[in-house]
Amino acid sequence: MKHCNVIGIDLAKNIFQVCIINKEGKILFNKTMKREPLKNWLANQTQALVAMESCGSSNYWGRFAKSLGHQVMLIPPRQVKPYRNGQKTDANDAVAIAVASQAANIQPSRLLNIEQQNLQTTERMRDMVNKQKLQISNQLRGLLLEYGIVINKTEREFRARIPAILEDADNDLSAVVRENLYCLWQLYLRLDEDYNGLDRSLRKLAEQDDECQRLMKLESVGPISAVRLKVQLGHGEHFKSGRQASACVGATPKQHSSGGKVKLGAVGKASCDRPLRSCLFLGARAVVSKLKKREPKNAKEAWLKALIERRGVNCSAMALVNKTIRTAYAMLKTGSEYRTPESIV
Repeated sequence: MKHCNVIGIDLAKNIFQVCIINKEGKILFNKTMKREPLKNWLANQTQALVAMESCGSSNYWGRFAKSLGHQVMLIPPRQVKPYRNGQKTDANDAVAIAVASQAANIQPSRLLNIEQQNLQTTERMRDMVNKQKLQISNQLRGLLLEYGIVINKTEREFRARIPAILEDADNDLSAVVRENLYCLWQLYLRLDEDYNGLDRSLRKLAEQDDECQRLMKLESVGPISAVRLKVQLGHGEHFKSGRQASACVGATPKQHSSGGKVKLGAVGKASCDRPLRSCLFLGARAVVSKLKKREPKNAKEAWLKALIERRGVNCSAMALVNKTIRTAYAMLKTGSEYRTPESIV
C-alpha cells in the first residue's frame, strides 16, 4: 500500500468501501471501514489521489483528505457508472470510482472550501423554504378551486384573498375545512417570515464578501446571482476558459456535430446549474427590456441593442448571460475589478 496512487472511496453515512489501485492498475485493497477508522487510516497513508463520487458529504471528505496532503477528485456519479463491472455493490462501486479517476475524459466536480460551503448552504436553505411556500400556495389555490373560488397567480392577490375567503360566511367552506385552511395559511406566513430572514442573511453575506461585491458591478447581477456565481465558479481553477465555465452553467447551445459539420441547437435544459442560469437570465431580461426603450450608451449596450433587433429579446438575454459568466470567470480568476465599457462619443 506504500506505492498506491489511487484510493477510491464509496461514501456512506457510517460504513465506507475503500479500494486501492496501484500505478499498474492492480487492486491492492478493497474493504469496508467505519468513519473514525477511515480518518485514522487516511492520515497514515502516503500521498495519493483520493477519488470519490460527488454526492452527499463528498465536500467534507474531500476537504479532510486534502488537509492530510492527498490530492482529491470528486466525480459525478453518472460518469462513474460506465466503469462499474458486475452487479451494483459497494465493492464494485469503489473499484469503478478508482478506475474512473484515471480516465482521460472524466470531468470532475469542484471541491468547495468552507467559505463557499457556507454561502451554498444558506442559498440552498433559502431556495428550499421558497419552494415550500410555493407548494402551499398552489395547494390552497387547487383546493379552493374545487369550491368555485378562483385566485389569480400573483402573490399579492393570494395574500389579499385568503383572509377574505376564510372570513366569508357565504361560501361553501365547512367549519372543519375552514379551520384546516387557516392552519395551512398560518404555515405559509411562518415560512414567509423564515424566507425573509434567510434572504436577509444571504444578502448580508454578499455585502460582506469582496468577490460578491465585485461581481455585483456587472449588469444584471444582484446579491443572489453574485453568491451563486462565486459558489459555481470559485476562483476559476476548475475551468480552462470562460467558455467552459459558461457551458457548465448551461448558457451555451447544444451541439450535434459530425463529419466536420457543426450543428448548434437550442440551449439545453440538462447538465446545467438551473438556479444560477435562471437568476442570471431574469436579470438579463430586465437589462434587455430597459435597453429596448432607449439608445445605447456604450459599446456593450450597442452590441446588445443590435442583437435585440436581429435575434429578439430571449436570444439577446441568453447572449448577455453567456457574456456575464465569462466576464465573472475572468474577474474571479485574476482578482480584477469590472471595467465599465467606455461611453459612445
